[in-house]
Amino acid sequence: MITVEHLTKYYGDKLGVNDISFTIEKGEIVGLLGPNGAGKSTIMKMLTGYMAPTSGTIQIDGVDVVEDPAAAGKKIGFLPEIPPLYLEMGVEDYLRFMAEIRKVPRRQRKEHVAQVMEQTSITHVKDRLIRNLSKGYRQRVGLAQALIGFPEVLILDEPTVGLDPKQIAEVRGLIEKLSEDHTIILSSHILSEIKMTCERVIIINRGYLVAADTLENLEQGDACRFQLQVQGEADRVRAVLGQAPGILLLEEGENQEKKEGESVWVVTTQSGQEGRVEIFHRLAAADLPILELRPLRHTLEEAFLSITSREVLADGEEEETPPAPPDAGEPDAESAPEEAVE
Repeated sequence: MITVEHLTKYYGDKLGVNDISFTIEKGEIVGLLGPNGAGKSTIMKMLTGYMAPTSGTIQIDGVDVVEDPAAAGKKIGFLPEIPPLYLEMGVEDYLRFMAEIRKVPRRQRKEHVAQVMEQTSITHVKDRLIRNLSKGYRQRVGLAQALIGFPEVLILDEPTVGLDPKQIAEVRGLIEKLSEDHTIILSSHILSEIKMTCERVIIINRGYLVAADTLENLEQGDACRFQLQVQGEADRVRAVLGQAPGILLLEEGENQEKKEGESVWVVTTQSGQEGRVEIFHRLAAADLPILELRPLRHTLEEAFLSITSREVLADGEEEETPPAPPDAGEPDAESAPEEAVE
């Protein structure tokens, strides 16, 4: 559905996005994550055709965004962080106006707008001025405008920012419902939202792609952590496991239920299965019975912080910013103040 290859963007001599490639399959909900200034907004603007890349290609369902932006744009609905609403217009009038802009056939507009309002649960406020709506309902109207024109892809930038817990739950439920018929890219700083909504995440840091994987694999991490409870004194266990190959870290833990003569540990190994086997054989040979051995998973927050705090790229090599191409040009006047830091 979405294919991005070697995507690069310069603002003058400032690198915003560097050689990023990824694919998103039809029907997926994918989270786009990264610290402030990482390049997320730049990527979303290039995906929607608002901004041209310096190099690289973007295809939406086989249509090249740069070569045929009009055709690609029909396949995309975009909700920016600040929804593009005309506050002095009524809800239905605004959506009909958006339908006209997006060239929905005249005979279909009334029915289509009614369908979109029903999808986003705003039919009962269709005659109200947008400026009189709560922030949660304005967000729903923003989602409704993104749905105008039957787009196959929805790109949502911080769709729950500034909402109260009830509104967040409502918008999250709406997004999950929309995922039945749309491929969705969701950018958010609220990692709990990403975890509850997305199947896979793409993480950008300093303009580089540093991770693209399922939530399960990211939470598992490169190393594996276990909680280990042993019938044996701490000094003996440390002597047996402390220098074992494959064990990266051995930390004494706490467990209120442990009895005298027992010890509890958090063990980090290079490999889950091999690590457990190594622990079992070494403790069995030393006559130290294992009372508990269970995996400990990273939280998404821990995985995100670990990945984005690295000083090297995913391939392990330190990377310097490549020189700007001769014709990189200057940033657009409208986007330069915000985007130049990305």
